[in-house]
Amino acid sequence: MQPQARERLIVALDLSSVDEAKAMVARLGEAVSFYKIGYQLAFAGGLAYAAALVEAGKQVFLDLKLHDIGNTVAEGVKSVSRLGATFLTVHGYPQTMKAAAEAREGALRILAVTVLTSYDDADLKHAGYDATVKALVAGRAEQARILGVDGVVCSPEEAATVRGIVGDRLCLVTPGIRPAGTAAGDQKRIATPAAAIAAGADYLVVGRPIIAATDPKAAAEAIVEEITQQTTKEK
Repeated sequence: MQPQARERLIVALDLSSVDEAKAMVARLGEAVSFYKIGYQLAFAGGLAYAAALVEAGKQVFLDLKLHDIGNTVAEGVKSVSRLGATFLTVHGYPQTMKAAAEAREGALRILAVTVLTSYDDADLKHAGYDATVKALVAGRAEQARILGVDGVVCSPEEAATVRGIVGDRLCLVTPGIRPAGTAAGDQKRIATPAAAIAAGADYLVVGRPIIAATDPKAAAEAIVEEITQQTTKEK
């Protein structure tokens, strides 16, 4: 079942303290129901705050990108399961995906990260990969489908291709969302909210265009409205 438009927006709390995060969540109010916590906040008390957000009725996406030997990943996933988060990311390597999928408990859903949205073909080559972004994303999406994770993280540019590979079985989460007129920052493979939804994304991760906005709540509401309009257009 497709989530409601407001639930499809995930705001990245890329902030340096829990106090800053609490203030932002208060400013956003009921405009946002889903939050992402990554390294910056996680290592500043954000894991405990994640549990508090869940207790307050919000959904939480822990963007920790786990990658280690299978047993270590599995035990980490079990610990995260107890926090009540909705999503947890792992890197899209076969052993890591398999261990995470087998270890998840309760309502936790595992997302496999394909290729970071700040990478392009040249970055992959420099890192030692003999593949294009498009080819590596497609290969990892196919492995994710086979290994039983719940979803895939990819840029909006690959969303349509990934949707064709995984079908409706896996959810697609796309960072690199930039509303028209906003700066790309360090992202290289980006799209507007409407374009990402049209390409097959289920959830959109948005950070700076909201949390750095003069009026974060208005910025969030505008994206929710864009999602709503695109979803209505597709019906």
